Amino acid sequence: MNEKLISKNRKAFHEFHILDRFEAGIELTGSEVKSLREGRGNLKEAYVTIRDNEAILIGAHFSPYSHTGYQGHEPKRDRRLLLNRKEIRKLAQQTAEKGLTIVPLKLYFKGGWVKVEIALAKGKKTYDKKEALKRKDIQRETDREMRRY
Repeated sequence: MNEKLISKNRKAFHEFHILDRFEAGIELTGSEVKSLREGRGNLKEAYVTIRDNEAILIGAHFSPYSHTGYQGHEPKRDRRLLLNRKEIRKLAQQTAEKGLTIVPLKLYFKGGWVKVEIALAKGKKTYDKKEALKRKDIQRETDREMRRY
Protein backbone atom coordinates (compact mmCIF):
# COMPACT_ATOMS: atom_id res chain seq x y z
CA MET A 1 0.00 0.00 0.00
CA ASN A 2 1.10 3.60 -0.55
CA GLU A 3 3.09 4.99 2.40
CA LYS A 4 4.09 8.61 2.94
CA LEU A 5 6.88 9.01 5.50
CA ILE A 6 6.38 11.77 8.07
CA SER A 7 9.29 11.23 10.44
CA LYS A 8 12.01 8.66 11.00
CA ASN A 9 13.87 8.01 14.25
CA ARG A 10 17.45 7.63 12.95
CA LYS A 11 18.87 7.74 16.46
CA ALA A 12 17.05 4.51 17.35
CA PHE A 13 19.15 2.50 14.89
CA HIS A 14 22.33 3.95 16.40
CA GLU A 15 21.30 3.45 20.04
CA PHE A 16 19.56 0.05 19.86
CA HIS A 17 19.69 -3.44 18.35
CA ILE A 18 16.28 -3.86 16.68
CA LEU A 19 14.80 -7.30 17.48
CA ASP A 20 11.14 -7.27 16.39
CA ARG A 21 8.95 -4.72 14.58
CA PHE A 22 5.24 -3.92 14.89
CA GLU A 23 2.90 -1.56 13.05
CA ALA A 24 0.51 0.36 15.29
CA GLY A 25 -2.23 2.88 14.73
CA ILE A 26 -2.18 6.02 16.86
CA GLU A 27 -5.01 7.91 18.55
CA LEU A 28 -4.82 11.57 17.46
CA THR A 29 -6.89 14.75 17.47
CA GLY A 30 -7.80 16.57 14.24
CA SER A 31 -5.21 19.32 14.62
CA GLU A 32 -2.49 16.71 15.24
CA VAL A 33 -3.32 14.92 11.97
CA LYS A 34 -3.30 18.22 10.08
CA SER A 35 0.05 19.09 11.63
CA LEU A 36 1.44 15.71 10.54
CA ARG A 37 0.18 16.29 6.99
CA GLU A 38 2.46 19.35 7.02
CA GLY A 39 5.31 16.99 8.07
CA ARG A 40 5.71 18.45 11.55
CA GLY A 41 6.18 15.34 13.69
CA ASN A 42 9.32 14.37 15.60
CA LEU A 43 10.18 11.01 17.23
CA LYS A 44 13.70 11.84 18.46
CA GLU A 45 13.24 11.39 22.20
CA ALA A 46 10.10 9.24 22.05
CA TYR A 47 9.59 5.81 23.58
CA VAL A 48 6.68 3.44 24.20
CA THR A 49 5.53 2.06 27.53
CA ILE A 50 2.80 -0.40 28.48
CA ARG A 51 0.41 1.03 31.08
CA ASP A 52 -2.94 -0.56 32.12
CA ASN A 53 -2.82 -3.00 29.16
CA GLU A 54 -2.44 -0.10 26.72
CA ALA A 55 0.61 0.93 24.68
CA ILE A 56 1.39 4.62 25.22
CA LEU A 57 3.71 6.74 23.03
CA ILE A 58 5.58 9.18 25.26
CA GLY A 59 7.78 12.10 24.24
CA ALA A 60 6.78 12.39 20.57
CA HIS A 61 6.55 16.03 19.51
CA PHE A 62 3.84 17.06 17.03
CA SER A 63 4.15 20.80 16.41
CA PRO A 64 0.95 22.88 16.58
CA TYR A 65 -1.01 23.16 13.33
CA SER A 66 -0.30 26.47 11.61
CA HIS A 67 -3.96 27.40 10.85
CA THR A 68 -5.57 26.31 14.10
CA GLY A 69 -7.68 28.64 16.19
CA TYR A 70 -7.69 28.90 19.96
CA GLN A 71 -8.22 25.17 20.45
CA GLY A 72 -5.06 23.44 19.22
CA HIS A 73 -3.29 20.49 20.79
CA GLU A 74 -0.53 19.98 23.32
CA PRO A 75 2.65 19.15 21.32
CA LYS A 76 4.19 16.61 23.74
CA ARG A 77 1.17 14.82 25.21
CA ASP A 78 1.08 11.04 25.69
CA ARG A 79 -0.71 9.27 22.83
CA ARG A 80 -2.35 5.84 22.89
CA LEU A 81 -1.17 3.29 20.33
CA LEU A 82 -3.66 0.91 18.77
CA LEU A 83 -2.41 -2.67 18.91
CA ASN A 84 -4.03 -6.08 19.34
CA ARG A 85 -4.36 -7.34 22.90
CA LYS A 86 -2.07 -10.26 22.02
CA GLU A 87 0.65 -7.90 20.70
CA ILE A 88 0.42 -5.70 23.81
CA ARG A 89 0.71 -8.75 26.07
CA LYS A 90 3.76 -10.00 24.14
CA LEU A 91 5.46 -6.60 24.36
CA ALA A 92 4.68 -6.28 28.08
CA GLN A 93 6.13 -9.72 28.86
CA GLN A 94 9.32 -9.18 26.88
CA THR A 95 10.04 -5.72 28.28
CA ALA A 96 9.43 -6.91 31.85
CA GLU A 97 11.64 -10.02 31.68
CA LYS A 98 14.58 -9.40 29.41
CA GLY A 99 15.35 -5.73 29.98
CA LEU A 100 14.22 -4.76 26.50
CA THR A 101 12.57 -1.50 25.51
CA ILE A 102 10.08 -0.37 22.89
CA VAL A 103 11.11 2.45 20.56
CA PRO A 104 9.24 4.12 17.69
CA LEU A 105 11.14 3.83 14.38
CA LYS A 106 9.02 5.80 11.94
CA LEU A 107 5.78 7.70 11.62
CA TYR A 108 3.90 7.55 8.31
CA PHE A 109 0.57 7.77 6.51
CA LYS A 110 -0.80 4.49 5.16
CA GLY A 111 -4.00 4.81 3.18
CA GLY A 112 -5.00 8.02 4.97
CA TRP A 113 -4.32 6.62 8.46
CA VAL A 114 -1.37 7.64 10.61
CA LYS A 115 0.74 4.62 11.58
CA VAL A 116 3.76 4.21 13.85
CA GLU A 117 6.34 1.48 13.34
CA ILE A 118 7.55 0.43 16.77
CA ALA A 119 10.29 -2.05 17.60
CA LEU A 120 11.30 -4.23 20.47
CA ALA A 121 14.90 -3.22 21.01
CA LYS A 122 17.93 -3.86 23.19
CA GLY A 123 20.34 -1.03 24.04
CA LYS A 124 23.77 -1.04 22.41
CA LYS A 125 26.95 -0.71 24.40
CA THR A 126 29.47 1.99 23.50
CA TYR A 127 31.80 -0.46 21.75
CA ASP A 128 28.86 -1.72 19.65
CA LYS A 129 28.15 1.82 18.49
CA LYS A 130 31.81 2.39 17.59
CA GLU A 131 31.93 -0.90 15.70
CA ALA A 132 28.79 0.03 13.72
CA LEU A 133 30.30 3.40 12.79
CA LYS A 134 33.53 1.71 11.64
CA ARG A 135 31.55 -0.71 9.47
CA LYS A 136 29.55 2.14 7.98
CA ASP A 137 32.74 4.12 7.17
CA ILE A 138 34.36 1.09 5.52
CA GLN A 139 31.24 0.47 3.44
CA ARG A 140 31.14 4.13 2.38
CA GLU A 141 34.81 3.99 1.33
CA THR A 142 34.35 0.80 -0.71
CA ASP A 143 31.27 2.24 -2.42
CA ARG A 144 33.24 5.38 -3.28
CA GLU A 145 36.08 3.30 -4.74
CA MET A 146 33.66 1.15 -6.75
CA ARG A 147 32.04 4.25 -8.26
CA ARG A 148 35.43 5.63 -9.20
CA TYR A 149 36.24 2.60 -11.42
